[in-house]
Amino acid sequence: MITTATSNQPTALSPTERKEIVSLPEFREAWGVTDETVEELMPRLYGVRFDFVSGGPGYVGPLYLIYGDAISGQPLVVIREDSGLAVVVD
Repeated sequence: MITTATSNQPTALSPTERKEIVSLPEFREAWGVTDETVEELMPRLYGVRFDFVSGGPGYVGPLYLIYGDAISGQPLVVIREDSGLAVVVD
């Protein structure tokens, strides 16, 4: 929940958020995994959540930045659709 205009600090992902993100097909494809379980992948996930508020018209809601256990390329960016589903942003 956004409480102030300065709530732009990252917070840790909840276990539920971590599980949801590693279950996304785009996440599994980006990491090149097929048969690893969610529980096996979760310890290798580095991620934070921001309660994003646009400075103009646009997205307002959770913004997730995800890295694996190797820093290379761009992080995976995930937001929530109006329906509440997590989706990867290109």
